[in-house]
Amino acid sequence: MEITRRLLLATTGLAAAGQAQAQSEVEAGWPNRSITLVVPNPPGGGTDFAARLFQEALGQALGQPVVIENRSGGNGNVGILAVTRAKPDGYTLLLQYSGYHGANAALTPDIGWDPNRDLAAVGMATLAPHVIFSGPGIPVRSLAELVAHIRENPGRVTYASAGTGSIQNIAGLQLAQRVGAPMLHVPYRGAAPALQDVVGGRVDIFITTPSSAMSLLKGGQLRALAVASDARLPALPEVPTTAEAGLPGYTVDAWFAVFAPAGTPPAVIEKVNAALRAATRDPKVREVAAASGVVLKPLTAAEMDSMARQDVATLTRVVREAGLRLE
Repeated sequence: MEITRRLLLATTGLAAAGQAQAQSEVEAGWPNRSITLVVPNPPGGGTDFAARLFQEALGQALGQPVVIENRSGGNGNVGILAVTRAKPDGYTLLLQYSGYHGANAALTPDIGWDPNRDLAAVGMATLAPHVIFSGPGIPVRSLAELVAHIRENPGRVTYASAGTGSIQNIAGLQLAQRVGAPMLHVPYRGAAPALQDVVGGRVDIFITTPSSAMSLLKGGQLRALAVASDARLPALPEVPTTAEAGLPGYTVDAWFAVFAPAGTPPAVIEKVNAALRAATRDPKVREVAAASGVVLKPLTAAEMDSMARQDVATLTRVVREAGLRLE
């Protein structure tokens, strides 16, 4: 019995030593090749924008190319699941969207990944206040007019989202609650196709981050009714906040952040975090971010982890109270 116990202890010790040695080798030589940054959305949305905003500066800071891989589908779950199953060596990272991170597990109980268990927070890319946009399909020019129109047409005003349970979906539910009249939800697979239908007049409004809509707004194809945040955006100085427009307390913010597979060496996570923070000081990154209406908010890995866990708890509660499920 004693011999067996000693053999078990020796085997366990050897395994731990081997794991520690392998981990130290990863840390010492990392990175020595290109890094894949998975975006769980199609090109053109806020998540893809955040990835491309940081791509060049992040690669320069790490000394290796950063390759963006768009793997959309399943409300983001296809790309996210691929990252959770990747080798935790720092060469496969995820540009995560807070709506997916916080709500997807509640939307689909057998989703195959757990946000708190299977992903390690690395750092914030961008914080994005949402803007209430209207298209040519609805005759409103201000938030007050939109509120009146929703009340006069209960259940007939349509709002787009990047998918069931997304921040846009939840934002629409909360707006309907504040107004006191229901709206009709129209989900899409990402922000880009949703914007196309709003611009085409097939859907009335879209509450989303401004980065993916700025060119359409400047071209006159969309109208920005209000910024759902505490302060106006430098990129949209003429657009009032929801409080200024008569709907105080209605705020919608999303984050886009880098995550790694659980088990990625802490030293690697810290290297990527430092590179992210350095990228936020890059003049080009700052200029594009300001022009696109997103906020650069560098956080430590621990701070990002705390924010993410809090959002998981909050959005899980909202999804369950609303009875949302993926279709």
